[in-house]
Amino acid sequence: MELRAQHNRLTALPHTIGRLTRLRELWLRGNALERLPESVADLAELRHLDVRENALADIPESLAGLPLLRQLDLRANRIRGLPDWLARLPSLEKLDLRWNDIEPRPRLLDALTRRGCVVLR
Repeated sequence: MELRAQHNRLTALPHTIGRLTRLRELWLRGNALERLPESVADLAELRHLDVRENALADIPESLAGLPLLRQLDLRANRIRGLPDWLARLPSLEKLDLRWNDIEPRPRLLDALTRRGCVVLR
């Protein structure tokens, strides 16, 4: 199951998004989201998350609880830092960080690359 809510000027997602437990793809490109609700952690089947072209300043820690997440597209947000837990996402294959103002974290990015994750920065 997938949900596409692209270019809708969304400023927030409802907390109830976490009830979509069979959701595999969530496309939120081109909105005005500054954060994601903690309930995103309940999307245990999520494999693809596209939140590019929003206003996220941080990568929400709720994503750390998504063991099946393969693709995370964060390009063109306001992200400045990378959390350590990114390296512990067991299924992550592609991480797109382009067009953010991220402080370099070479060890973290190298760890992701060594285990086969494509990191675009």
